[in-house]
Amino acid sequence: QVQLVESGGGLVQAGGSLRLSCLVSGRTFSDYRMGWFRQAPGKEREFVAAIRWSGGSTYYADSVKGRFTISRDNAKNAVHLQMNSLKPEDTAVYYCAADPRGVLLTVRLSSYTYWGQGTQVTVSS
Repeated sequence: QVQLVESGGGLVQAGGSLRLSCLVSGRTFSDYRMGWFRQAPGKEREFVAAIRWSGGSTYYADSVKGRFTISRDNAKNAVHLQMNSLKPEDTAVYYCAADPRGVLLTVRLSSYTYWGQGTQVTVSS
């Protein structure tokens, strides 16, 4: 089993920044894909960004490209999401996800096996 614990959410004004972290523990794999997703009230969960653990290739949703940066810290077994120029429409619960079954980056929720509990991000206008 893999455990994922998110942290770093909070309340921020529009234009501000937040850095989310996802700590990975439990069973480890040599390589896997990791992603950040978000779910706003009344909306479906959507893809935000993904990274391959080995090599660090990344992929972003168009809505966050140029504002958000996903990165990984191999030494600390963590994945981060740096969010800049935040907008009210970024308000959502943000989830970290991981999958050891493949390394191709994907936006599909069903492609990720393990999920964290989520952390709330609220952007005020």
